[in-house]
Amino acid sequence: MTPAGASGGGRPRLYSYPKCSTCRRALKWLAAEGVEVDVIDITLSPPSREVLAQVWPRLADPRRLFNSSGASYRALGAARVRAMSADEAISALAADGKLIRRPLLLAEGVAPLTGFDPEVWKDALKAQLPLAGPELSPPVAP
Repeated sequence: MTPAGASGGGRPRLYSYPKCSTCRRALKWLAAEGVEVDVIDITLSPPSREVLAQVWPRLADPRRLFNSSGASYRALGAARVRAMSADEAISALAADGKLIRRPLLLAEGVAPLTGFDPEVWKDALKAQLPLAGPELSPPVAP
Protein backbone atom coordinates (compact mmCIF):
# COMPACT_ATOMS: atom_id res chain seq x y z
CA MET A 1 0.00 0.00 0.00
CA THR A 2 1.33 3.45 -0.82
CA PRO A 3 1.42 6.32 1.66
CA ALA A 4 -1.69 7.73 0.00
CA GLY A 5 -3.58 4.55 0.68
CA ALA A 6 -4.20 3.76 -2.96
CA SER A 7 -2.88 0.73 -4.74
CA GLY A 8 0.26 1.34 -6.76
CA GLY A 9 -0.51 3.05 -10.05
CA GLY A 10 -4.21 3.28 -9.22
CA ARG A 11 -6.49 6.21 -9.79
CA PRO A 12 -6.87 8.78 -7.04
CA ARG A 13 -9.54 8.01 -4.45
CA LEU A 14 -12.07 10.68 -3.54
CA TYR A 15 -13.86 10.00 -0.29
CA SER A 16 -17.05 11.98 -0.68
CA TYR A 17 -20.60 12.33 0.63
CA PRO A 18 -23.27 12.54 -2.09
CA LYS A 19 -25.36 15.11 -0.17
CA CYS A 20 -22.36 17.42 0.41
CA SER A 21 -22.30 20.46 -1.90
CA THR A 22 -18.55 20.90 -1.37
CA CYS A 23 -17.98 17.30 -2.47
CA ARG A 24 -20.13 17.85 -5.55
CA ARG A 25 -18.13 21.00 -6.41
CA ALA A 26 -14.87 19.06 -6.03
CA LEU A 27 -16.14 16.29 -8.32
CA LYS A 28 -17.25 18.82 -10.93
CA TRP A 29 -13.87 20.58 -10.74
CA LEU A 30 -11.93 17.30 -11.04
CA ALA A 31 -13.98 16.34 -14.11
CA ALA A 32 -13.38 19.76 -15.69
CA GLU A 33 -9.64 19.37 -15.06
CA GLY A 34 -9.66 15.90 -16.62
CA VAL A 35 -8.72 14.10 -13.41
CA GLU A 36 -10.42 10.71 -13.14
CA VAL A 37 -11.03 9.48 -9.60
CA ASP A 38 -12.62 6.54 -7.88
CA VAL A 39 -15.45 8.03 -5.82
CA ILE A 40 -16.13 6.36 -2.48
CA ASP A 41 -19.08 7.26 -0.25
CA ILE A 42 -17.31 8.16 2.98
CA THR A 43 -20.39 7.30 5.06
CA LEU A 44 -20.66 3.77 3.65
CA SER A 45 -16.94 2.98 3.25
CA PRO A 46 -14.74 5.31 5.30
CA PRO A 47 -10.98 4.95 4.89
CA SER A 48 -9.65 2.01 6.87
CA ARG A 49 -7.65 2.42 10.03
CA GLU A 50 -4.56 1.36 8.06
CA VAL A 51 -5.10 4.02 5.40
CA LEU A 52 -5.76 6.71 8.01
CA ALA A 53 -2.62 5.70 9.91
CA GLN A 54 -0.65 6.44 6.73
CA VAL A 55 -2.53 9.68 6.01
CA TRP A 56 -2.27 11.09 9.57
CA PRO A 57 1.49 11.88 9.64
CA ARG A 58 1.43 13.30 6.10
CA LEU A 59 -0.86 16.19 7.07
CA ALA A 60 0.57 19.48 8.34
CA ASP A 61 -2.17 19.53 11.00
CA PRO A 62 -3.66 16.02 11.30
CA ARG A 63 -6.48 17.23 13.58
CA ARG A 64 -7.87 19.09 10.55
CA LEU A 65 -8.85 15.65 9.28
CA PHE A 66 -11.82 15.96 11.64
CA ASN A 67 -15.04 17.46 10.24
CA SER A 68 -15.46 19.95 13.09
CA SER A 69 -18.78 21.24 11.73
CA GLY A 70 -20.51 17.86 11.67
CA ALA A 71 -22.99 16.32 14.08
CA SER A 72 -20.70 13.35 14.82
CA TYR A 73 -17.92 15.72 15.89
CA ARG A 74 -20.25 17.79 18.07
CA ALA A 75 -21.55 14.60 19.70
CA LEU A 76 -17.99 13.51 20.44
CA GLY A 77 -16.97 16.94 21.69
CA ALA A 78 -14.05 19.17 20.73
CA ALA A 79 -12.37 18.75 24.12
CA ARG A 80 -12.46 14.98 23.80
CA VAL A 81 -11.03 15.12 20.28
CA ARG A 82 -8.19 17.42 21.43
CA ALA A 83 -7.38 14.98 24.25
CA MET A 84 -7.18 11.95 21.93
CA SER A 85 -3.87 10.35 21.10
CA ALA A 86 -3.13 9.92 17.40
CA ASP A 87 -4.05 6.24 17.72
CA GLU A 88 -7.41 7.05 19.35
CA ALA A 89 -8.16 9.73 16.76
CA ILE A 90 -7.38 7.38 13.87
CA SER A 91 -9.64 4.70 15.36
CA ALA A 92 -12.49 7.21 15.82
CA LEU A 93 -12.14 8.47 12.24
CA ALA A 94 -12.10 4.94 10.81
CA ALA A 95 -15.22 4.04 12.80
CA ASP A 96 -17.33 7.00 11.58
CA GLY A 97 -16.84 8.45 8.11
CA LYS A 98 -18.89 11.51 9.05
CA LEU A 99 -16.11 12.51 11.45
CA ILE A 100 -13.76 12.98 8.47
CA ARG A 101 -13.51 16.37 6.79
CA ARG A 102 -14.62 15.96 3.23
CA PRO A 103 -13.93 15.61 0.50
CA LEU A 104 -10.76 13.65 1.18
CA LEU A 105 -8.58 13.04 -1.87
CA LEU A 106 -5.84 10.42 -1.75
CA ALA A 107 -3.58 10.31 -4.78
CA GLU A 108 -0.24 8.70 -5.55
CA GLY A 109 2.64 11.09 -4.85
CA VAL A 110 0.41 13.87 -3.48
CA ALA A 111 -0.12 14.88 0.13
CA PRO A 112 -3.69 14.03 1.24
CA LEU A 113 -6.15 16.83 0.48
CA THR A 114 -9.07 17.57 2.82
CA GLY A 115 -11.84 20.05 2.21
CA PHE A 116 -11.95 21.66 -1.21
CA ASP A 117 -10.00 24.70 -2.31
CA PRO A 118 -9.56 24.70 -6.10
CA GLU A 119 -6.27 26.64 -5.99
CA VAL A 120 -4.73 24.33 -3.38
CA TRP A 121 -5.94 21.25 -5.23
CA LYS A 122 -4.69 22.51 -8.60
CA ASP A 123 -1.25 23.24 -7.15
CA ALA A 124 -1.10 19.85 -5.41
CA LEU A 125 -2.33 17.91 -8.44
CA LYS A 126 -0.42 19.77 -11.16
CA ALA A 127 1.64 16.68 -11.96
CA GLN A 128 -1.56 14.68 -12.50
CA LEU A 129 -3.53 17.27 -14.48
CA PRO A 130 -3.63 16.72 -18.24
CA LEU A 131 -1.43 19.13 -20.18
CA ALA A 132 -3.43 21.57 -22.24
CA GLY A 133 -2.37 24.37 -24.51
CA PRO A 134 0.82 25.03 -26.45
CA GLU A 135 2.40 26.97 -23.55
CA LEU A 136 2.69 23.70 -21.61
CA SER A 137 4.27 21.74 -24.44
CA PRO A 138 7.94 20.88 -24.07
CA PRO A 139 10.32 22.97 -26.17
CA VAL A 140 11.26 21.55 -29.55
CA ALA A 141 14.96 20.82 -30.01
CA PRO A 142 16.59 22.82 -32.86
